[in-house]
Amino acid sequence: MTQDMIGWDAGVGGVVVLTMDDPGQSANTFNAAFRQRLAATVERLEAERDQIAGVILTSAKKTFFAGADLNWIKGVTQDDAADLADAITQFKALTRRLETYGKPVVAAINGAALGAGLEIALACHHRVALDVPGSEIGFPEVSLGLLPGGGGIARTVRMFGIQKALTEMLLQGQRYRPSQAKEIGLVDALAHTPEAMMDAAYTWIRDNPEPVQPWDVKGHRVPGGTPADPSFAAMLPMFPANLRKQLKGAPMPAPHNIMAAAIEGSQTDFDNALRLETEYFVDLATGQVAKNMIQAIFFDMQHVSRGGSRPEGYPHRKASKAVVLGAGMMGAGIAYACARSGLDVVLKDVSSDAAEKGKSYGERLLSKAVSRGRMSEEKAAAILDRIVATADYADAAGADVMIEAVFEDQDLKKQVYADSEPRLAAEALLASNTSTLPITGLAEGVTRPKDFIGLHFFSPVDKMRLLEIVVGEQTTDETLARAVDLALQIGKVPIVVNDSHGFFTSRVIGTFVMEAITMLAEGVPAPSIEQAGLQAGYPTAPLALTDEISLVLWRRIRGQEKAAVEAAGRTFEPRVADSVIDRMVVDLERGGRAAGNGFYDYAEGKRVGLWPGLPEHFGGDNRDVPFEDLKERMLVVEAIESVRCLDEGVLRSVPDANVGSILGIGFPAWTGGVLQYVNGYPGGPEGFVARARELAGRYGERFEPPASLVTLADSGGRYE
Repeated sequence: MTQDMIGWDAGVGGVVVLTMDDPGQSANTFNAAFRQRLAATVERLEAERDQIAGVILTSAKKTFFAGADLNWIKGVTQDDAADLADAITQFKALTRRLETYGKPVVAAINGAALGAGLEIALACHHRVALDVPGSEIGFPEVSLGLLPGGGGIARTVRMFGIQKALTEMLLQGQRYRPSQAKEIGLVDALAHTPEAMMDAAYTWIRDNPEPVQPWDVKGHRVPGGTPADPSFAAMLPMFPANLRKQLKGAPMPAPHNIMAAAIEGSQTDFDNALRLETEYFVDLATGQVAKNMIQAIFFDMQHVSRGGSRPEGYPHRKASKAVVLGAGMMGAGIAYACARSGLDVVLKDVSSDAAEKGKSYGERLLSKAVSRGRMSEEKAAAILDRIVATADYADAAGADVMIEAVFEDQDLKKQVYADSEPRLAAEALLASNTSTLPITGLAEGVTRPKDFIGLHFFSPVDKMRLLEIVVGEQTTDETLARAVDLALQIGKVPIVVNDSHGFFTSRVIGTFVMEAITMLAEGVPAPSIEQAGLQAGYPTAPLALTDEISLVLWRRIRGQEKAAVEAAGRTFEPRVADSVIDRMVVDLERGGRAAGNGFYDYAEGKRVGLWPGLPEHFGGDNRDVPFEDLKERMLVVEAIESVRCLDEGVLRSVPDANVGSILGIGFPAWTGGVLQYVNGYPGGPEGFVARARELAGRYGERFEPPASLVTLADSGGRYE
């Protein structure tokens, strides 16, 4: 086999095995070198057609093919649109020549096949996937603001029909395990060893000497019909209606382009469907939203999820036993996450009944996983057995990790530290799950403050991937390294921040909530505020989110902030929103969802609508604020507060800011995160500064851009 990007091996019985193996990268990607080599390979296949019985396409990497080179895509501009379209058109022409080769072509998918990798496989006549842990098959492009532009839309529509292709493969960016991919038809067969995979490929070639793709058979019809069919046309309005419901008005162009390429392409011949797909892809790739999402969701996420903020020079350590103090919702979730990752867990509360109730949370999650076929009963039982529910600190003996998750009261937290610390291993990692209280102050309650750190989990812990690691004044780099190791061990995405009141995530989300409540105080109609939040791209409308978190909690947090400011010798300045919260909680006795009422009314715990009394108490006839201002006030105020966090040293890196804001506090994904939003604003940081000053002139000095941001903008810089 030649040491080339695509190795050529004349195998048994005239079957040629093509092995993709980019010598310059850890994974095969769709780049210029690959396209050139693929062209040469196709030319040779055609030249030697008479001596070839079939072709097997596989990979020498751990993955089959990783998709497009995102550095390339991130850099293309409107000026590059024609060149980008030419490159994609060339690639599609080559895959068309493969699938119309006249000899059987089989994809032996030895690992992950995502995006362009799956598109290459779909251009083959048959797909055999190696069923190994960690292998994923699918089209995740929509999560990066893109669409499958290498034939994925045209082929899936013709294989499965418009509805199935859109809902199960394209619009949600689903990634399937090989067995799941076979169930829905993306792959044709599974193998459990590389040898069996290759044997299956050889066998299929022998049994199918003259295969033809379904869409190349005369008279082929798209399964389920197209808009030209009356029955399908009748249900056509359902597609954009469902998309509007899904996006809630957020500026996410990729799903729109995917749907348009699928529906329009279904009404043309195959080659024109490919051309339409290319046009819609180029439109996205040259736009700002895709660049924002690629930066944050791929590059920044890659940095963070690999432990990019972990100090160097310390050996990696694996925890074996954790004690979780407090079996409420957070503690129960933390215990479950640890147990599922293989740790023995002691779940401690004031009574055995309370501890068992916390353990039952994990039991419910495991039962659901078993009932849905995602886990065996044996594995679920083993996970549950790792959790010991107790009221006795003695059960924590020898634990090498302590995570406190009790009520947000500093004295209570220090008391449980004093009671538990003597039972732990001598060098146990000591941590608090506090979401607002400064870690440096809490560390006064332990005998080893250098080993104390904040591990701020997000609710529900079993679903929320982010873990905000908070470094106190005495926390050592070795302790931080151990905390990052623990985060990765239990499957969390760790961002690292320095200590302050509210840290990064709680502090920044507070500005979002307060801005929405300020709008309410200005007399802006509550439905307009909620719509502005949703159309800005937030997953939950701001007043609804305030209820979820609890108005009572926001009032308590403000009290903690006031005490901290005054303890530092400064004067606490009340905000407009504070009077609204006080009136809601104290005068109107509406504390949020947990209290059964808040900005919304609730029935049996479910939100039923905005409280009709809001206009009476806060007005609601101020329609002078432009709707675009409502949307951008929320986005801009969070971005400005994030810049302040960076200036003050609370934030340690730009990737931590972007990933933390998207995963932790729901900052809209289309922006690329709080600091990428500044980078990607029309006109870049300079344009952002101008807009912030405009908002400051209209609504207050909180929108005034920090000096560091002005300097960055004036120098033509970016947050990197």
